[in-house]
Formats: sequence, C-alpha cells, structure tokens
Amino acid sequence: MGNLHIGNLIRKVLKEKRISVSEFAAMANSDRTNMYRILQRESIDLSVLERYSRLLDHDFFRDLSENFQSERESA
Repeated sequence: MGNLHIGNLIRKVLKEKRISVSEFAAMANSDRTNMYRILQRESIDLSVLERYSRLLDHDFFRDLSENFQSERESA
C-alpha cells in the first residue's frame, strides 16, 4: 500500500469527525486498548476496514484507491 498507513488514516477521520478513540471503540463493540492497537497498524483486514467505513460513514477504500493511483502516476 505504499506510504499509506491505515491506522493513521482512521485516526485522521476520527479527528475530523470529532470522535474519540473511546467512542469509536464503543461504536465498534471493542475496547479502547484494542482500538489503540488497531490504530498502530499499517494495514488491516478488508472486512474490518469495510465495517469501519460504514461506522464512520467514510470510504477508506476510495482513499486507498486514490493513493494507489497517485503512486502509479508518480512512478
């Protein structure tokens, strides 16, 4: 995935939507500690990413696609 760190991207969306990690963990039926671990990850399972996209009403797949296109064009 090149230089796109999915945990950082999720963190950015949380910040933009003013949702705390604790709030997001509750939305995702997870605990805060686990959510912080997920935010450290560079990559994530696609089914989990789809779930987070729905929970946050944000298309992370579009972000990944745009990043891929940008990398291809700059290569």
